[in-house]
Amino acid sequence: MTVRIVVGTQWGDEGKGKITDLLAAQTDIVVRYQGGNNAGHTVIVGQEVFKLHLIPSGILFPDTVCVIGNGVVIDPQVLLEEMDMLRGRGIKVTPDNLKISSAAHIILAQHKARDLQQEADRADGQKIGTTGRGIGPTYVAKIDRSGVRMEMFLRRDIPAELAAFQAKLTPYIIDSVQYLNEALAQHKNILLEGAQGTMLDVDHGTYPFVTSSNPTAGGACTGSGLGPTKIDEVWGVVKAYSTRVGEGPFPTELFDKDGEYLRAAGAEFGTTTGRARRCGWFDALVVKHAARVNGLTDLVITKLDVLDKLPALKICTAYDIDGRTVGDLPTDLELFTRAKPVYTELSGWQKDTTQCRSFSELPSEALKYIAKLQELVGVKITLVSTGPDRAQAIRRDI
Repeated sequence: MTVRIVVGTQWGDEGKGKITDLLAAQTDIVVRYQGGNNAGHTVIVGQEVFKLHLIPSGILFPDTVCVIGNGVVIDPQVLLEEMDMLRGRGIKVTPDNLKISSAAHIILAQHKARDLQQEADRADGQKIGTTGRGIGPTYVAKIDRSGVRMEMFLRRDIPAELAAFQAKLTPYIIDSVQYLNEALAQHKNILLEGAQGTMLDVDHGTYPFVTSSNPTAGGACTGSGLGPTKIDEVWGVVKAYSTRVGEGPFPTELFDKDGEYLRAAGAEFGTTTGRARRCGWFDALVVKHAARVNGLTDLVITKLDVLDKLPALKICTAYDIDGRTVGDLPTDLELFTRAKPVYTELSGWQKDTTQCRSFSELPSEALKYIAKLQELVGVKITLVSTGPDRAQAIRRDI
């Protein structure tokens, strides 16, 4: 029996969907614990590409049960469309393998309208970069104790806005906290899957340029109802470089040919919005911060293959802030905005890694790069991904 959390250690888009998909093969239950359809996970199986926004990545395994936890905010129309999309592609989606927490909050039309209006009202330089899907206002309503929860669908009379969804969603709604804790008592393996990443956490990210929930490991406990003493492992997923979508500081952002190369080679465009991602070198201070606040036990490196053709690589190992060298992430946004990266440079390998299936097959320079990341972050690297397909993953036990 193992309860494992998978978290993003940068600004999201680290490849958590693929890693969840890989781990789901040996998992009984996969739980999505926060966020909404403002984030997306892409999973590639053979020639098929699945883009998921609310349903956990484990849905691609017919014997794995997927749970949308109480910490998620749900747009019923989007959820039903995603369910229909999966069924149309031959994926099983029934109340047997998909369950929805009765305590998850519902995104209403008024929340989406407010989201768009608030972003429009923000002055240049203060815009958050919201997707406009009503996520933030729904969480505001939740905290304000004026929200509407999925349990509303179990009642006889519901708001007209929701009535059209009632019959289709009611069979999936359960007390997810009771279900998950009973499953744990039955020695089931459980995987807790977050959206976004540590640097977008409302408490531990680059506030106010953050999401409206806690993608970090603590959010996995509150968003699922599994207490912290039940957690065995916390896996952090990190790209071999850095990306960010939306506004906010990004010290290692590149505006040159290397940045353009990373965007093109890494297909760095948002799963949900299609927006081009900002790209930069690996920032060890960011990932070290993520290791600290999440209590990481393992680290997963994704998109190592994107670096295959680069002759030289840089890793940010410190910041220069107003002439002072800083070795940890500043909590003051103004200081972080002024941070300039201090780089350590390593040689690239300029060899194809996409066919590598063991660490011994990786180029020596790639192994040195991986070892340096592990040294700087202070967390063992358990798995390295060298491409988008399921088979392009190298696992090692340390």
